[in-house]
Amino acid sequence: MDYENRDEYIIKKYQQDEQIMVQLFVQWCINYQLNPAELYQRAYPQQLQSSVLTAAIDQADGEELDLSHETLLDVLQMFGNDDLAFVVSEEIEKLSKK
Repeated sequence: MDYENRDEYIIKKYQQDEQIMVQLFVQWCINYQLNPAELYQRAYPQQLQSSVLTAAIDQADGEELDLSHETLLDVLQMFGNDDLAFVVSEEIEKLSKK
C-alpha cells in the first residue's frame, strides 16, 4: 500500500469510527430521554452542530440499545471528546439522583 492510499485508508477508517462514536452517544441520549444536540452544544458552545451528529440523530430509530454509562464515557474519551464526556458525566450524576 503506497503512502497516499494508506493515508486515505486511515482517514476513512477514523471517520467511520467517529460516526460509530456519535451513534453511540445519540443512542445513549435516546435511552435516557436526553437531547443529544443540547448536550453537544453544552460541551462545545463555540461550535456549530456537527453534520455527523445531525445525521446520527436523523437516523436514530428510537429503539433502546443496552449501552452502559462507562462504555460511552470510554468511547468519548478514546476520541478525545473530553468536554462531551464531562457533560455526559454530569448527566449520569443527575440520573443517579433520580
